[in-house]
Amino acid sequence: MRFYLYTFFCFFTILCSAQELLTVEDAVATALKNNYDIKLSANDLKIDEQNVSLANAGLLPNLYGSLSQNNNIQNSKQVRTDGTVQELENAKNNSLSYGVNLGWTIFDGFRMFARYDQLKTLEKLGETELKFTILTRVSDVMGTYFDLVQQQQMLKALDTAIVISNQRVTTADNRFKIGKAAKLEVLNAQVDLNTDQTNFLRQKELYQNTKTFLNELMARDLATDFKVADSVVTDDNLKLVDLMGLAEQQNPQIQIALINKRIAELNLKQVKSARYPQIGVTTGYVFTDSESSLGFARTNNSRGLNYGVTASINIFNGFLQKRNEKIAKIQIESNDLLIKQQTQSINSQLMAAYQTYLTNIELVELEARNVQIAEQNLDITMEKYRIGTITTLEVRTAQLNFVNAAARNFTAQYNAKISEVTLRELAGNLTF
Repeated sequence: MRFYLYTFFCFFTILCSAQELLTVEDAVATALKNNYDIKLSANDLKIDEQNVSLANAGLLPNLYGSLSQNNNIQNSKQVRTDGTVQELENAKNNSLSYGVNLGWTIFDGFRMFARYDQLKTLEKLGETELKFTILTRVSDVMGTYFDLVQQQQMLKALDTAIVISNQRVTTADNRFKIGKAAKLEVLNAQVDLNTDQTNFLRQKELYQNTKTFLNELMARDLATDFKVADSVVTDDNLKLVDLMGLAEQQNPQIQIALINKRIAELNLKQVKSARYPQIGVTTGYVFTDSESSLGFARTNNSRGLNYGVTASINIFNGFLQKRNEKIAKIQIESNDLLIKQQTQSINSQLMAAYQTYLTNIELVELEARNVQIAEQNLDITMEKYRIGTITTLEVRTAQLNFVNAAARNFTAQYNAKISEVTLRELAGNLTF
């Protein structure tokens, strides 16, 4: 059996060497560059960055030009104080006004400063949301990649089962030809071979579909073929206390909750600004030209500088100011509760994931030993089968035990690695 296994693995290695070797680092790097969700989140951050400006906060003056021209045709009649009457049909009148005006709010109860701080905080929120998107998509890529590693190992195990089943069919046929076995033994061996081939095809289908999904996560040609690593290495030295400390400082969901509280605090400052007077200055230089067909002045031209100060203060608005401030304070309290809730939720997830991580680490060692035992048992069983001292049912049982042990071993390695990835993602420190 070892000869057949050696031959198969050599063939499998030659076959895979023709494909592109995709490492987990390459997969993540490609996803960081191409993934659509990451690009969309990055664009949202660019919008937040553009919003951070003095003008958007209301700190800068507004300078604008204006132009107005009015024309009319009227039947006019004027009675002067001395009794003189003047009448004119289709009297034409027109006026033209144009100039440059400036308006600047110089004090609004510090609202503009709170607004500017809020815009910068929203930019920080966008950065944290981008980090959260990156962590989530990197976790998805790594999980899918290691799932492919597991499935690739499973394909090897199932192909090994086919090799062994082929060997059984050959042995059973030889025994039948020399009269040491019944035709039923050959048929049973052939049925088991067909079953193994069916399982292999199903696993191959799943493997190809998972490849397509990984290509989708990397946002590249879905038909791109590649191979993945042959094994999974899990870091078995993670400490819960270290992870919880990192999560408190780096977990994006906790950071988002903290930033939202800060935004609510700045919103309260803006609401309170309505209690103060609003003061602004205006100025401009305006040209005015007008013509009238009837009246004392047939033409009128003026130009010059105008300037002034505006001020207003809210004296009473039906207690809406008090209501708005109460709502803003409640929003701060709600965000404070959300911070505590999110922190507790992340810590709970960390504790549960860490216990799963410890269990999976132990299972990796246990299932590795089971594979060795199942392989030894299969070697002994196949040797006994060759000399005719064991039944085909016992051979099939030993064969299935080996395949199942290998499958559990691959699954244990995959689950251990996924537990590690989950812990690092929760801690906000997902590295290779």
